[in-house]
This record gives sequence, C-alpha cells and structure tokens, in this order.
Amino acid sequence: MKEKGFISEHPVLTNLIIIVMVAVAGLGILYFSFAIFTRHGESSVVPGVEKMSYTQAIEILHAKGFKVDIRDSLYKEDEKPGYVIEQFPKSNSIVKPGRKIFLYINAVHPKEVVIDDDNNPREDALKSTSFRQGKARLEELGFKNIRVIKILGENDCISKIYADGKVVKKMQKIPVNARIVMEVFDGNLEAVRDSLQNDLDPGYNVIPQPILSESESGGETYEIEEAQATENESYEYY
Repeated sequence: MKEKGFISEHPVLTNLIIIVMVAVAGLGILYFSFAIFTRHGESSVVPGVEKMSYTQAIEILHAKGFKVDIRDSLYKEDEKPGYVIEQFPKSNSIVKPGRKIFLYINAVHPKEVVIDDDNNPREDALKSTSFRQGKARLEELGFKNIRVIKILGENDCISKIYADGKVVKKMQKIPVNARIVMEVFDGNLEAVRDSLQNDLDPGYNVIPQPILSESESGGETYEIEEAQATENESYEYY
C-alpha cells in the first residue's frame, strides 16, 4: 500500500501555501516595477532660477531633466518683466528626477482694470461718487499711487479721476501702476458764498481764486484771494 503524500493528505493547506507564494511573488514583481518606474532611491537637486529670464530658466530646468509649469503671471514694478519671481520647489530642494517645477513669472505688462463699469463711455469715471466710496474702489482695484486734490464745491463728491494726467472715462481700462489723481469737491462752496456776500464792498468786486497747496494728509486745500476790480467789471466765481 502506497503512503499518501503531503499534498493528498493536506489539500487545503497545500492550496493555501500556493496562494501565499503567488501573492508574495506578485508583490515582489510589483515592488520592483514600481521602483524602476519611480526611480526609487534616486534624487535630484532643484536649481535656483529666480531672478532669471523665463527662457533661461526653462533651459536650465530642462537640461536637468525637470518639467516646467507656469502657475501664474504677476506684475511687480520692482522686478524685470518676463523674469521668474518665485519657484516651487525652492532651489536646492531634494526631489525625484523629472519632477515638475512651478514658476511664477513677472508679467510683461501690468494688469489693466476698469475703474467705472457703468457702461457709458462718454461720461467721466466715478463722477458724483462720494470721495470715500471712490477711494475705496481705487484701492480695491490695486492702485497704489493715489493723490487727492480738493476744489471748491458743494459736497464731498468726485469731480474727475485722472490717470497719468488724462481724464478717465467709464469703461476705460487703466493699468494698475498708473498715477491716479482724484479731483474732489470740498463741500465749502455754500460757506464761501455766504462769506463773500457778507464781506462784499459795493465799490469793489471780488474774484475768488483757488490756490492749491499740499496738506499734511497728502491731499490739497485752497485759500481765497480778493482782487480789486473796476466799477464796470462784474465778479466771477471759480
């Protein structure tokens, strides 16, 4: 009578052992394949390309085997247009070979925005808007160089907005680095009228002339001068 072998005596255990061996072999193959694909154990040092031109940065990163992705174009006046202002990962970082490097480039042209989108391009931008509301709007859009000039008027509303010396119209696009001047009424017109009426001498005519002078707050104020006129002249109010 033949002796029974292990396989015939323990078929279930045998099958279990076979399953385990196949699983281990599969995991081993998967591990080595993954290691080869991801270059396990290999690393590269990221070169620093900040302050370089976009084309130069691309050439250096590609030469080192890295991929490049432009994440955003910003605009800074103190940086050269078309140059890298930030990178990620940072220079000297240890990364996997062939990794994608993200670059932030300084835009060639500054961002342009519409100050007043009221859809009437013939009208002046922000005209009759309150000073506080108009200034908040300009700051929200990103304007940094804002100067305020006050002129004689009945309220504190905006008369005109100038960008680099030119009147801004509604729907007009303006670069955010433009020099902005806000011409704003000072709200003192009624008081000046009353004062002139009380002080008016019948033998003279008064010609109030605004004289602009810089105030400590960065805005401007006005003073009133009296000019003598002949009896035949009539006075004008500016």
